[in-house]
Amino acid sequence: MRSAAVLKALPGVVILAVLAYLPYVPAQLPGILPGRVNGPGSLQLLATCLVIAGIALSYDVLFGRTGLLSFGHALFVAAGSYLLTISLADWSLPLPAAVTVAVVGTTLLALVVGGIALRVGGIAFAMVTLAFAQAASIIVLRNPSGVTGGEEGKSLNRSAVPGLLVGVANAPYRYWLALAFVVLCLLVVTLLVRSRAGHAMAAIRENEGRAAVLGFDTYRVKLLAIVVGAFLGGVGGIVHAVVLGGSNPHVTTTEFTLALLIMVVLGGAGSTWGALLGGFLYTYADARLVELSGAGFADALPEVAQQVLAEPLFVLGLFFIVIVYFAPAGLTGLGGRLIRRGRAT
Repeated sequence: MRSAAVLKALPGVVILAVLAYLPYVPAQLPGILPGRVNGPGSLQLLATCLVIAGIALSYDVLFGRTGLLSFGHALFVAAGSYLLTISLADWSLPLPAAVTVAVVGTTLLALVVGGIALRVGGIAFAMVTLAFAQAASIIVLRNPSGVTGGEEGKSLNRSAVPGLLVGVANAPYRYWLALAFVVLCLLVVTLLVRSRAGHAMAAIRENEGRAAVLGFDTYRVKLLAIVVGAFLGGVGGIVHAVVLGGSNPHVTTTEFTLALLIMVVLGGAGSTWGALLGGFLYTYADARLVELSGAGFADALPEVAQQVLAEPLFVLGLFFIVIVYFAPAGLTGLGGRLIRRGRAT
């Protein structure tokens, strides 16, 4: 049984090992990455994709594992990000203390928001989480006392961050930091899913009423899902701020949470690797389509194609519709189905 578990985990270990080695690969991948694989631009893009993939996995704890449709997950990502940058820039805290403040603050916020929102269920729960997230977004944009930076965002106090994480030449270290965050998310979610609480979350997702009859404290289980998801989302916000050099007000918006929902559905809700794959591909496609829309080669395409490429969200929307229509279980579900069909033949 242990050997079977090792074999099952082996492909994931190999993938992570390959990703860890990428900063040593000088190859060119024209049209796929902007320059060499280990170039600063490519590593920055890959680091951003990895961070968002981990954040998507944190959202899957709520939506895919527990069946909670939250429109406020961006609140926790933003809390981690802004508490870090504010602690470093305005409160002059050392990095370990700033990280502690961001993680503890995000977790306490999750307890408060989750404790209130879970008093209702269904669409009402989604609307309450949306209200909290919208309130936080308005506060950030209004920039009270100049603390949040408003629409410009909040820059990271680079003097308080280790030199290895600052500067163009140190892009590999920020990439490895993002990869370490993904590994953390994988470990936490894997342990959670295999625990008694994880089984309770799955029972609530399938039928909350039946789970309550079986003796599960559904309120506490759902609150735990929110806290764990918020914890990972807050850590993701911290890493996101370090990778991008500051806090971006975009992570406070409902649009960001909706993007996370699309990522999870695209990769496969309730699938660990599905959420990671969906988050990575969505972020990569969003970034590269923006670059391709301004590339010179598009001038040679028909006018209709140029107009389509000029709207990356439109292209992503079409891709999402196709995946949902032909693969309702997401990309991982489609892959599993093709593998089983191949074995059958």
